[in-house]
Amino acid sequence: MNLLMFILPAIAVVLLSLPLVKMFTTKVSKESAKWRLLTHVGGFFGAVALTLCLSMGSAFAAGDASIAGTLAQGLGFIAAALSTGCSALGAGIAVAAAAPAAIGAFSENDNNFGKALIFVALGEGVAIYGLLISILIINAL
Repeated sequence: MNLLMFILPAIAVVLLSLPLVKMFTTKVSKESAKWRLLTHVGGFFGAVALTLCLSMGSAFAAGDASIAGTLAQGLGFIAAALSTGCSALGAGIAVAAAAPAAIGAFSENDNNFGKALIFVALGEGVAIYGLLISILIINAL
């Protein structure tokens, strides 16, 4: 592997995150923040589209020999990705709701720490279960 394979993705990540740097470091107006966020989202989807176009071009240039696997394997990988992604999203929503309530309960009464921590840990368990299911799906392929 050459150095270019590591430098180009790093440059892409830096360029995609530049519109948001000023928004998080200083106070900006609502209109400026809106345009920075739209620039960030547009740049992200543009980078995804460019990556897809370049990978499709290289796949068609190589011919049918570069495409390996069956439809069932492809759907299995999509299922594994969806199980991990959706469970992580659900865990994030659960922790976002449970953690502030746990901190509030703990600040009111120190004896509530153990009870509050259980609810936060249950939310995180959802992500672990999704990861476990995706590992089982990939092992079955």
